[in-house]
Amino acid sequence: MLVCCLTFSAGWSMAQAPQKRLLVFSKTKGFRHASIPVGKLAIMKLGKENGFAVDTTENAGKFTEANLKRYNAVVFLSTTGDVLDDMQQAAFERYIQAGGGYVGIHAAADTEYDWPWYGKLVGGYFMSHPGNPNVQEGEAYVVNKNNVSMFGFPDRWKIKDEFYDFKNVNPDINVLVKIDEKTYKEGKMGDNHPMSWFHEYDGGKVFYTNFGHPDETYANPVYLKHLLGGIQYAVSEKLDYSKAKTMPFPEENRFNKEVLAEKLDEPTELVVLDNGKVLFTERKGALKVYDPKTKATKVVANLPVYTKQEYGLMGMNIDPKFKDNQWLYLYYSPTAEKWKADTAQHLSRFKFDAEKNELKMESEQVLLRVPVKRDDKCCHTGGSVAWDKSGNLYLSTGDDTNPFESRGFSPSDDRPGREGFNALTTSSNSMDLRGKILRIKPLDDGTYAIPEGNLFPKGTPNTRPEIYVMGNRNPYRISVDQRTGFLYWGEVGPDAANNIEKYGPRGHDEINQARKAGYFGWPLFVADNRPYRHYNFADSTSGPAFDPAKPVNPSKLIKGISELPPAQKAFIYYPYADSPEFGPIVSKGGRNAMGGPVYYYDDYPETAVKFPRHYDGKFFAYDWIRDWIHPVTMTKEGDFVKMETFMPNTKFSHPIDMQFHKDGSLYVLEYGQNWFAQNDDARLSHITYNAGNRKPLVVANASKTVGSAPLAVKFDAKGSLDYDGDAIKYEWTFGPGLPKSTQANPAFTYAKPGVYYPTLKVTDAAGNVSTKKLEIRVGNEVPNVEVAVKGNKTFYFDNKPVEYEVKVADKEDGNLSTGKISPEDVTMTINFLEGFDKTLLAQGHQANVGFATGKRLIELSDCKACHSIDKKSIGPAYQDVAKKYAKERRTEIVNKLATKVIEGGGGVWGEQAMSAHPQLKVDEVKEMVSYIMSLGDKQQVDKKPLKGTYTAQAKEKDGSYLFSASYTDKGGSVIGPLTGTSTVALRSAKMKAASFDEGKSVSKYKLPTGGEIVFAGATNGYFAFNDIDLSGIRSVTVMGSASKQYMAGGTLEIRLDSPTGTVLGMGEVKSNSMEAVNIPFKTPVSGPHKLYFVYVNPGAGSIPLFALDGIQFNAETM
Repeated sequence: MLVCCLTFSAGWSMAQAPQKRLLVFSKTKGFRHASIPVGKLAIMKLGKENGFAVDTTENAGKFTEANLKRYNAVVFLSTTGDVLDDMQQAAFERYIQAGGGYVGIHAAADTEYDWPWYGKLVGGYFMSHPGNPNVQEGEAYVVNKNNVSMFGFPDRWKIKDEFYDFKNVNPDINVLVKIDEKTYKEGKMGDNHPMSWFHEYDGGKVFYTNFGHPDETYANPVYLKHLLGGIQYAVSEKLDYSKAKTMPFPEENRFNKEVLAEKLDEPTELVVLDNGKVLFTERKGALKVYDPKTKATKVVANLPVYTKQEYGLMGMNIDPKFKDNQWLYLYYSPTAEKWKADTAQHLSRFKFDAEKNELKMESEQVLLRVPVKRDDKCCHTGGSVAWDKSGNLYLSTGDDTNPFESRGFSPSDDRPGREGFNALTTSSNSMDLRGKILRIKPLDDGTYAIPEGNLFPKGTPNTRPEIYVMGNRNPYRISVDQRTGFLYWGEVGPDAANNIEKYGPRGHDEINQARKAGYFGWPLFVADNRPYRHYNFADSTSGPAFDPAKPVNPSKLIKGISELPPAQKAFIYYPYADSPEFGPIVSKGGRNAMGGPVYYYDDYPETAVKFPRHYDGKFFAYDWIRDWIHPVTMTKEGDFVKMETFMPNTKFSHPIDMQFHKDGSLYVLEYGQNWFAQNDDARLSHITYNAGNRKPLVVANASKTVGSAPLAVKFDAKGSLDYDGDAIKYEWTFGPGLPKSTQANPAFTYAKPGVYYPTLKVTDAAGNVSTKKLEIRVGNEVPNVEVAVKGNKTFYFDNKPVEYEVKVADKEDGNLSTGKISPEDVTMTINFLEGFDKTLLAQGHQANVGFATGKRLIELSDCKACHSIDKKSIGPAYQDVAKKYAKERRTEIVNKLATKVIEGGGGVWGEQAMSAHPQLKVDEVKEMVSYIMSLGDKQQVDKKPLKGTYTAQAKEKDGSYLFSASYTDKGGSVIGPLTGTSTVALRSAKMKAASFDEGKSVSKYKLPTGGEIVFAGATNGYFAFNDIDLSGIRSVTVMGSASKQYMAGGTLEIRLDSPTGTVLGMGEVKSNSMEAVNIPFKTPVSGPHKLYFVYVNPGAGSIPLFALDGIQFNAETM
C-alpha cells in the first residue's frame, strides 16, 4: 500500500504547473549529522520523481532576497547552531512573510536559539535526546491525518531514530505524529510528545519532522512519504513581497563613519544643535564645539571642576526651547575654591550663544544639588541629562558607594561610619537623590516643578518628590523615547563573577526600560530580580534573601521609608561570562552598559543621510567596554523581541554617548581605550546612511613596494568593485610628472631612486570616485636571507640534532659567503614557541617569542580596555606589574595573579577594581600573566653561530622551534637601511588532530577539562594537513578511542595528496577502546605532501566511527 501511495504522489500537481524549486540548506555550527549527505540525496531523488527541482547549499550567503525569490520552499536539513547572520535572518523572515514555505528536518530544531522568530517558526527547540543509546526503535502514532503528509498512513508504525525532547513549543502548531514513550527509553515529555507538526506562521506554511538522524531513515518508505507530503504542504504557489513586514537589513557598506574630531580628553556627553554644530563635554571640565563649516573643534569654556575619581563635568543637554531661551544644562562637580564647603554635584543651566560659540558663565543658575561624600573614595556618579516630549528633565545619579569591600556583591554595610560602603543609604533611600533617575520640570525663574507621575507624590512623608526611578547603581547614560515616554538607561553592574550562596547572585550589567516610575532594586536585587541576602558585615553572617515583591530596606541609618515599591526586572542583563538569557550577541568579558536613543523613521525628513526604515522603533543599546552597538526590536507595547548587530565590522572605541541629528544621521562620542586619559582614539564621529548609489570599493596592490633602481612594479586593482553593480573605470597615477594608465592591472618601471606615491582612482557609472594611495621606495634592495635546514623541514624530534646554515646576499653590500658581509652583522637566533599559532609563525620571530601565546590571548581579550604595556590607564601598565612582582617566585606569582584575573578584585593599584573574567580558562590566564611578567626580564638576544648543529630538547608542552636570521643592510642614498629576515619553523612531531587544515564529515569538540578532539563522523570522511614533509618519517601513532555506547570504531587510512591517493598505511581503532594506534608506512616517502587521514567503516551507518586526540610522527618504525 505504501508503494502505491508513493507512486500516487508522483502525480503531484507540481508537474502540471511551472516547476517548483526547493533550497536545501544544511549548514552546521554545532554537531554535524553524518546523515546529511544521505538526506540531500533522498530529497533530490524525491524531486526527480515528483517534478520539482532541488538545489543544495551550506552557504548562508544564499539567503538574500534576490536568491530566495527563486524558491517555493526552503528545507533546513539538520542545521545546528547560529547559521544565519542578521542580514540573512531578515531576508528569510521577509521570504516567509511573502508566502515562502519552510520544511525543518531533525536538528533544524537545534538551530538559532537566539532568534525568537525562528523558534516560533520551527515550532519548538531541541531540549535533549536519549543517551543510552541515542538512536532507538520506538512506536510513532498519528494524531492528526488532516494533512497531505499523513494521507493513507497507518495509525502506528515502528521507526528507529533519535527522538528529541522539545522546549518552548509553539502552542499554535498542529501536531501530526507523536512518539509513544513507553516503547523506548529516556523520553522526557510524557504522553504529549510531538514528533511532526505543521502550522502557518507569519505568512508562510511550515512543516517539521523530528525524524532524520540515521541514514536508514532516508530509505524508509513510510518516512519518505511523510517527508514528501510535508514538502507538498509547505511549498508556496506565489511569493508576494508586498506582505513582508520585516524591513530589509541594511548592508554595512551603505554606512559611512566619518571621524570629525579625535584625541579628545575624556569626552562624556554630546548634543547636536539645529545648525549642525556639535557640543560635547570632557570630564576635566572642557566644553567644546565642532563646527561643520570649518570642520574644526574649539574649546568654548573650561569649567573649574573637581576631578578626583570619577567626578568632573559629566552631563549636558540643551533646553527643548533652546532656540528661544539659549539655556544649556550642565551636570558637574564644582570646585571648593568657588563653592567653599559645598561638595554637592550641581545641575546648572547657562546661556549659550550658538552663533558666537560663547558660554556665559555669569548666567549660571543652579537648579538642583545632589550631595555626595567626596572623601577620596569612589565610585559612581551617573550624570546623564535627557528630556521628554513634555519638557521634563531627567537626570541620572550614581550610588556614590565604594564597591570594593563587598566582594562584588551588595554593598550594604550598615555599621556606623561605613556609609560610604552602603548603597542602602543612597540607592534604596527614598530621602536621598543618589542612585536615582530624577525627573523635574525647569521653570523660567530658575526653580523647578514636580511633574505628575513621579515615584512619590509631592508631600509623601520621608520621600523626595524628584525621584522617578530609584534603586540604581550607576545609570551612566540615559535616553527618553520621544513617542512613548519610556525611559531607557544602562546600569553598570557589580563585579562578582559567580553566584555564592552566602551573598547572592553574580554581577550583571543591566539595560533597563521604565514605562512608568519604579524601583529597580539596587542593592537588594540585580538582573531579573535575583535577590541578595541580608548580609551582616559585623559578624559575617547571612540572613534571608530579599523579596522583590515586598522589598524592605533594613538600614538603621536612613530617614527614608523602609517598605519600598515592588522591584522591577531588568529589560536586558548579562554577566561577565556567557549570557544564557541573551546569547553570544552580548559577548563576554568586561561590561559597561549604556542606553542610547530610540529611532523613528518618520520623525525625520527625507534626506540623503537618514537611517533606513529598518531601524524604525528600535532602541540603540550599546556597551562601552565591549564596543558594540545593538539595536533592540520591541513589540508595540515595548516588550523585548531581539537584539541585532550594528556595523559589526566597524571599530568603535568605547562609545560613551550618541544622538540622532534632525537629518536622521547619528553622531557618536567615543571615549577611547584607556581610562582617565587623553586617547588618540577618543573621537567624535558622524555616521550617515546612503540609500542610493554607493562609492566603489577601491583596492590597490603592488608586486614590489621597495627595491633598487630601476624597479619594475606590477600593479593591480584586484578586489575593487562597485556595490551597486555599476561598470567602473580605473586610472593609475604613478607619480608627479610620470605617465598615467587606465588599465586595471598596469606595469610601470621607476628608473630613479626616490619615494613615490602611486594612486588608483576608481570611478563608477554615476560619477562616484574612490581613491587609494600606495608607497613605493626605490633605491635599495631588501637583503636576501635564507636559513637552510638539512633533513625534515616540518618537524623537530626530541633530543635529535638539527643542522642549519645561514646564507645572506645583498645587491648593494655583497654576500656573506664572500666576506663582503661580516658575520657580526648577521643575527641568528633559535627560540621555542609553545603551540602552533600559524599567524605568529608566519610573522617570524618576535621579542618575547616564548610568551607569544600569552601576548596573543591578551590582544584578543578585553584587557586593553583598562591596561596598556607602558602607560597607566584605569589599571596599571603591564611593565609596572612586572616591576612590582619582579622579586616574587615566578610560578607562585603567576598562579596568584591568574586567580585574581579570573575572580576579579581591587585595592592593590587604587580604588578601581579589576573585572572578573570567569569565562577564561586557568591555563590561558597563566599564559597571559607569564607574558606580562616577561616584560620585566632583561632582554638579551641569544645569538647563535651562523652555521652549526642544534639539539632540540624535549618540552613539557608541544610547540615549534624557530630558526630565525636577520640582516640589516647599509642603506642607499635615498632609501635608508632595510632588513631581510628568514625563519624556519620546525614544529613538534606531536600534533593535535584538531589542528587539521581541511576536513569532511569531521567535527571538533572542546573538552570541559581543556583541549580539543575530533570526531570521525562517517565512512570515507577525512581530515588533512597541508605541507607535511615526510622525509625520514617511518610511522604515525594516533591516540584514538571509540566508546561502544556511541561509536562504531573503524579503520584509519593515511593517504598521500588526496582522499583517494596512495595509501601509506592503515590502523584499526577498535570499538570499545582507548589506545595508541601505530600505523607503519608501507614505503618511505620524502618531501612535502598534503596528508589525508581517511576513516572507513561501511557498516557504521550514521553512527560516528571514533574520536582522535594526538598524532605523533615517528622517525623510526614503532
